[in-house]
Amino acid sequence: MLVVIVGPMFAGKTTELIRRVERYVIAGRRAIVFKPSLDVRYDASKVAAHNGLKFDAFVIPPDKDGVEIIRKMGAEYDVVAVDEIQFFPVDLADALNQLANGRIVIAAGLNLDFRGEPFETTARAMAFADRVISLSAVCKLCGKPATRTQRLINGVPAPRHSPRILIGGNESYEARCRRHYVIPP
Repeated sequence: MLVVIVGPMFAGKTTELIRRVERYVIAGRRAIVFKPSLDVRYDASKVAAHNGLKFDAFVIPPDKDGVEIIRKMGAEYDVVAVDEIQFFPVDLADALNQLANGRIVIAAGLNLDFRGEPFETTARAMAFADRVISLSAVCKLCGKPATRTQRLINGVPAPRHSPRILIGGNESYEARCRRHYVIPP
């Protein structure tokens, strides 16, 4: 079974991933969690949510070698979880789909980048998923459900030509509803 958890930043994706993995561990299932090496925001060796919740993880490069590590190591476990899937190459989705034959696979990641464009790896994983859990955050401006991530530079929306990937937290990003999300110029 492949479960993909998506949404904007601050929606609780990592918290939900950890919650699900912990349930399986309590039930006696062997679980392994992976995270990309470039995500060092809160803890370099654990998946870590914005709310401080953490879980031990194998830190791997977000490249083809990392995908192979997930494929090989994951085959030895009952439950395989991968956080921040948007940072991995698109063939991660195929690896997760294959691993889901015979085990529980839980993946979490952003579905849209700051430009409002789909992350290819997340989109492909969603297509293969047995279940997609789409979470929303709370709009920083109005308090309504937020489905977008707004990147800010000095308090204003980042321009479209900014790098697609910028590791950060509330110093660089806000959750926004459709009404308050500003399409980058």
